[in-house]
Amino acid sequence: MTPSPKGRRGDLFDPACPTRKLLDRIGTKWTSMAVKVLAEAAPAEVRFAELQRRMPGVSQKMLSATLQSLVRDGLVARRVEPTVPPKVHYRLTELGLSLEVPLAALRTWAEENMAAIDRANASAGE
Repeated sequence: MTPSPKGRRGDLFDPACPTRKLLDRIGTKWTSMAVKVLAEAAPAEVRFAELQRRMPGVSQKMLSATLQSLVRDGLVARRVEPTVPPKVHYRLTELGLSLEVPLAALRTWAEENMAAIDRANASAGE
């Protein structure tokens, strides 16, 4: 399937649908965490170092790759101050803000059901 015209929905079950790649990008823990941090700050911007500080465990390389993907997809806006060294700021776009609601629901579900998932995994391992 080629990218659908504006306004048409994709078909997740079509192997050629770009929706699959989009879900791969937005379905990561780092994307969810970055969107949450930026949503909490909205409409203000957050600097790269602050994002990294508020996302324990994320490497500089992984955060950079995550933010590049979010910028490319139009979910995050990036602004660079021409200082030495440059100061880089990020904020959610309107489209990015619209992603926070479904990601928040997924994070809540995961947090509320982790114990049951752990129990199921423990039972499966016996």
